[in-house]
Amino acid sequence: MARWRVGVDSGGTFTDICLFDEDDGRVEVWKVSSTPDDPSRGIAEGVEQGMRIVAPENGDTPASSVAYFGHGTTVATNALIQHKGVATGLVTTDGFRDLLEIGRQKRPDLYDLDADKPPTLVPRALRMAVPERVKHDGSIDLPLDEDAMRGAARELKKAGVKAIAVSFLYGFIRPEHEARAVEILKEEYPEAFICSGHEIAPEFREYERLSTVVLNAYLGPVMKSYIEKLTPRLAALGMTATPHLTQSNGGVIGFSTAAAMPVRTILSGPSTGVVAAQVVGELAGFPDIITFDMGGTSTDVALLKGGVCKLTSEANVHGYPLKAPMLDIHTVGAGGGSIAFVDSGGFLKVGPRSCGAFPGPVCYDKGAEEPATTDANVVLQTLNPTHLLAGRMPVRQDLAKAAIAKLADKLGLGVMETAQGILSVVTANMAKAIRVISVQRGHDPRDYTLMAFGGAGPLHAARLAKELDMRRVLVPRNPGILCAMGLLLTDLRADFAATKLLPLSPSSLTPIGEAFAALGARAEAWFDHEEITADARQITRTVDMRYAGQNYELSVPLPEGPVTETSLEHLAEGFEEAHRQRYGFIADGEAVQIVTLRIEAAGLVKKATLKSYPVEGPDASGAIIGKRPVWFPEAGDYVPTPIYDREKLKPGNRFAGPAIVEQMDTTTVVPPGMTARVDPYLNLILEVAA
Repeated sequence: MARWRVGVDSGGTFTDICLFDEDDGRVEVWKVSSTPDDPSRGIAEGVEQGMRIVAPENGDTPASSVAYFGHGTTVATNALIQHKGVATGLVTTDGFRDLLEIGRQKRPDLYDLDADKPPTLVPRALRMAVPERVKHDGSIDLPLDEDAMRGAARELKKAGVKAIAVSFLYGFIRPEHEARAVEILKEEYPEAFICSGHEIAPEFREYERLSTVVLNAYLGPVMKSYIEKLTPRLAALGMTATPHLTQSNGGVIGFSTAAAMPVRTILSGPSTGVVAAQVVGELAGFPDIITFDMGGTSTDVALLKGGVCKLTSEANVHGYPLKAPMLDIHTVGAGGGSIAFVDSGGFLKVGPRSCGAFPGPVCYDKGAEEPATTDANVVLQTLNPTHLLAGRMPVRQDLAKAAIAKLADKLGLGVMETAQGILSVVTANMAKAIRVISVQRGHDPRDYTLMAFGGAGPLHAARLAKELDMRRVLVPRNPGILCAMGLLLTDLRADFAATKLLPLSPSSLTPIGEAFAALGARAEAWFDHEEITADARQITRTVDMRYAGQNYELSVPLPEGPVTETSLEHLAEGFEEAHRQRYGFIADGEAVQIVTLRIEAAGLVKKATLKSYPVEGPDASGAIIGKRPVWFPEAGDYVPTPIYDREKLKPGNRFAGPAIVEQMDTTTVVPPGMTARVDPYLNLILEVAA
């Protein structure tokens, strides 16, 4: 009976549901408001509503025909942003108690004397230092003082912490001390959430590793509580499929693993959007793309060269260093819910504050008074001025106009100029984010196609492309739920790493081979645990490398097979290519160093497939459902604009801007000077008119 594959992306404003019929390839989408007080409630409600529509025969168990359930969530991210994790304790090496606070002795912004560092997640009173010391070569200089460790455990229990992180110096090289410390903590305080550095981030750089394990402990009980609420809600709907949660690396893991390692889910939602974009871009014939995922709260961008988004092993997430494998995604606080305001200098600013799902933009009529980006679009009538979500959500343009009029008075501008100004500021913020991942890394955005998705992406994509001098925009068939669809296009994944500081020379062949063998054994154990069949197992190897003395590394792929001198030559060539791409030069004659060896294990699963449809001709007039005046800055006035129904557009259809394309999950703006066409996969391709 089970035949539906369901992907759910729970964001700060909307929860998106994508439903794929394994029998006939049909794709259905659904969208509901998120429930920030308890995200699991919104997810369950969305799944129930969606399944009752596509499978009404299931009756009282609407989810009983679900064969696969994948889920992306912002629970960990939002808890970190809002500092709503749990009281956390830390046990570390004697003498390193204050490392968490000292960090790298850098200000967040070198030239901003007023910039604040993010709050330290573990106050000093809850940071315990115990005698132990492992040297950099793995030899034990001072054994773990188990009595002191037991005393620290009792102190933290007395303080009432809910989670404890353990991170000892060089614990990634020799983890016995950390493992024993965890055993003692579990004996003394079994109710606490406990994790250690060698389990969460077994890599060098003591501060980043410490920060990561603390983040994991801080968020652990939050994620565990969330999963414990969601699991019975899904079961109550009749779901028997094993649920999976997205990782920041674009793969999925089981709920139990996510509960133990919540840091792996920090970019849970946006990562699957990149996975789906990779598939859509390849089918459409555009492997070089820049993804533009604009939601209600934030915008996420990523660069795919040859259809591949690079993984990064280190990032700074809302001010906190994090060492975990993740897709190289850059985020800015610019979304449909970003609030517009006039700052103390009299300038118009937008974001990063967001109105969220409640009260939402002013036009939602839920009590908000500060206008958001969505209000500007409703006023300009690029968005439907009466309703959203195909009529399910009424909006009030009069309230949006009144709110923007207050800003206009402060700025000395008209209402329409102010509304357009809000969009211009948002566009500038998003263009800056794209330059970070492209221009600053040696890529010219003009060589790429902009793929727009998220509920607000297609609304702003054409303006953003113009700002970056990009000539083509690709809007997928279901852009508002592409992150949810990505959950149906990804595999199970796990990452394993080992730091080995070695020269790139034949003398390193044996230790490299031994390290990869050990990582491979861990990957095989994971495959067995996840019950992945032999024919569905896939291993990818990479090596982080640098010139001796450099502070940061570049990742270089290593082909399968035994590690030989030919492998070293391949690594040397790959490193030079990567270094030239990132920095514009190579340092001939400089010694190259191997830093960290990595294995990505993928368990290949059955995925949704996107269908191709026959071309039906260029005439798109049958999809026009009306006209409305839309404000375009090119005209400085309202322009009568045809409105197209996305559902009625057929492969091969073509039309020119100005035009508006509406669908349940988003709206696409085709400005004057651009043309649009529909490809065989029902993607909408916008291009600058010749």
